[in-house]
Amino acid sequence: MEHNHIQMWENCLAIFHDNLPKEQFEAWFKPVASISFVDGNLNIRVPSQFFVEQLEERYFKLISKTLHKVYGPSVKLFYHFDQVSDDPTTAVTMESSNPSTAVAPAPGATSNPFAPKAQPAEIDAQLNPRYTFENYCIGVSNRVARSIGEAIASDPKCKTFNPLFIFGSPGVGKTHLIQAIGIRIKELNPQQRVLYVTARLFESQYTTALRSGRINDFINFYQSIDVLILDDIQDLIGKTSTQGTFFHIFNHLQLNQKQIILSSDTRPSMMEGMEKRMIDRFKWGMTAELEKPDYNLRREVLERKAMKDGLVIPADVLDYIAGNVTDSIRELEGIMVSLIAHATVLGCEISIDLARKVLGNAVKINRRQINFEMIAQEVSAYYKIEPDQLFTKSRRREISDARQMVMFLAKKHAKMGLKAIGSRLSRTHATVLYACRNIEERLPLEKRLQDDLSKLESAILS
Repeated sequence: MEHNHIQMWENCLAIFHDNLPKEQFEAWFKPVASISFVDGNLNIRVPSQFFVEQLEERYFKLISKTLHKVYGPSVKLFYHFDQVSDDPTTAVTMESSNPSTAVAPAPGATSNPFAPKAQPAEIDAQLNPRYTFENYCIGVSNRVARSIGEAIASDPKCKTFNPLFIFGSPGVGKTHLIQAIGIRIKELNPQQRVLYVTARLFESQYTTALRSGRINDFINFYQSIDVLILDDIQDLIGKTSTQGTFFHIFNHLQLNQKQIILSSDTRPSMMEGMEKRMIDRFKWGMTAELEKPDYNLRREVLERKAMKDGLVIPADVLDYIAGNVTDSIRELEGIMVSLIAHATVLGCEISIDLARKVLGNAVKINRRQINFEMIAQEVSAYYKIEPDQLFTKSRRREISDARQMVMFLAKKHAKMGLKAIGSRLSRTHATVLYACRNIEERLPLEKRLQDDLSKLESAILS
């Protein structure tokens, strides 16, 4: 029967392939090869002792049934591997547990059916109760990632998105989203062992365990988790030893159908300094990007923040902040805190002028180069008139008002002189001076004009 041992092993591989997710089959069974099958003894070659441990611990039942079916009930399985990689002189042969046994006994099993089962101790999930789906604002930039997160949280048995890898620039809401998943899972399944931990804390715990000789306790604890949420995984870059330990924890959780959720400031393919085998595993499940928040999302974040704090903030102030703080939700929230603090200390109302002062002190605003043409285009579009009409002699009210607004904005934001502005519009510098003063005098008295100016400035400065 020795001549067909390869084909018989191929039959086994086909069964393994049909009963396992593709990534598990390729990781744990594809590298295994048949050496011989003689007198009921099946000899297979595996890459390392670690493979033997994983195959025996995780796939014992499947292997037993498969070998029983293909080779018969009396088959005995022997593993062969080199203790030192690619060094046949260090070869080791290890006999398997009885593969004909249909079900492997669980570790620590007892013949007493009434013996109490040891349960893992309850753990603190380390989740921030403020980070829920209910207060997570939805926009174009995060809709896909949020939908996937809710799908995972609502059905823990679904492992289509395992691992879930969320990436995006700092401050776009990654931590909020991944913690919201954990909170929802705990709400629906209180018995689940959910843990949120930053990569830096994981590294610190690993170093402490290593120094105190408790590395096995460290690994056993993390292997007992049902949902592991690791934030800022990029902080493990360059930490080779920690990556190696996390690699084995990751494999254990993945093979046991436990959910892994990771976040990073960058996509997996850009993580230089992270081991390739680790990056490959990041790509097994679902990778989703959180992009920079769009205007509508930024506006909603500000409105919710104001509502939560019981504040009434003028619409033009919200428009101005949303139009100028564009990179980060965290930065938006910080600006709101600073704005409220300034208003409280100074004893004044929250206004557009105060918002400009706060943003000027706290935020580096990357503005486009503002010129006359840009201003004329924005103003004509806002007032719904043809740009050419600004340069005519027309005295119609809507055109005249738009023309004066162009003069005011060109002086204020394009830093143009009165004469230069007048020459562009075929007007004298005195006319331009009158127009600018007219706008300034009307602003405190006309709410509509205030709104017009706020929206135009937001458009020009964004």
